[in-house]
Amino acid sequence: MTEIRTPRLLLRRWRDDDLVPMAEINADSRAMRWTGDGSVRDLDDTADAVERWEEEWDEEGFGLFAVELLASGELAGFVGLTVPQFLPEAAHEVSLRWRLGTPFIGQGYASEAAHATLEFALQDRGLERVVALVRTGDEASENVLRKLGMDAERSATHPEHGYALSVHAIDLTEFQA
Repeated sequence: MTEIRTPRLLLRRWRDDDLVPMAEINADSRAMRWTGDGSVRDLDDTADAVERWEEEWDEEGFGLFAVELLASGELAGFVGLTVPQFLPEAAHEVSLRWRLGTPFIGQGYASEAAHATLEFALQDRGLERVVALVRTGDEASENVLRKLGMDAERSATHPEHGYALSVHAIDLTEFQA
């Protein structure tokens, strides 16, 4: 089983008892503001998503980790690697992605987990490059990407929702692990 420990976090595969706390995160409009069309998701939607995330682990050898706080055991959200199938011009890339619950935002957890995920991509999975897709205006996510050394490379338009995306990238041979 793939697990990564950081000073404050455990990044791990999904368990059945993660479903309700992740559904609570997905039901929070503040946590979902920058995702898709901003709609919240219910327990059934969350269960379907977690099932897809686990399938990606099996098919690709990477996926979205559940992010657990070491101090309390709480599920804070997810971080990980995924293939952004929704965006045709990036469907050949591997993308860094995360979502944290509102109580966990602004505490450096996203940066800590994302940094560990990039190390995993380089050292464990041998990837040479990772992208991140950020909706224009999502300054908090842009800040995380700057901390990681990911540079804005190009713009794109979300094919379903029509909003602007910024595609950031990092060559992992230059990543400071």
